[in-house]
Amino acid sequence: MLKLFRKLDQKYGNKAWWQFIKFNMVSFSTTFVQMILALIIPLFFDSFRQPLPDFLRGIFDAKVLFQEESPYVVNGAVTWGYVLPLFLSNFIGNLYGYFMNMRFTFKGKFSKRSMAIYLAVMFTLILISTWLQGRVISLLQGKTSMAFARILANCAAGMFQYAVLFPLEKFVLFKEK
Repeated sequence: MLKLFRKLDQKYGNKAWWQFIKFNMVSFSTTFVQMILALIIPLFFDSFRQPLPDFLRGIFDAKVLFQEESPYVVNGAVTWGYVLPLFLSNFIGNLYGYFMNMRFTFKGKFSKRSMAIYLAVMFTLILISTWLQGRVISLLQGKTSMAFARILANCAAGMFQYAVLFPLEKFVLFKEK
């Protein structure tokens, strides 16, 4: 399989459709990394009961995210124990995806400028995605297992990020000269 991949890479190089296929392959592996992390990281952070600061409470509104009582809500505020696992799994997975796409998909070079742009966009995407994941989990809470709800939430966030990241990486960050 690897031999076939190298042969196709030599033949089609920087053609957009081939980059799109490679981006999908990297995205699949990124999603896998995120899913594993989304299942493991809560084991370390579920006990964090510190409420989020006021400026984040508007984004992570306990009344919107949770229909019923939740261990992730303290004094009417969502806790770090809920947000950190979603945020960290997303952040770590997307850093992995950035470097894989830079090296294998677009054959770009690392630059501080591209990394700064990526981190700014990623921070925004992760805030939105973390909220989206929380919303999906809250809608599925009590209807399915928490692990399955986290996986579905991760998939929804991944599709949203995919729609933003492919054009960003292809046409801005790793644009051919």
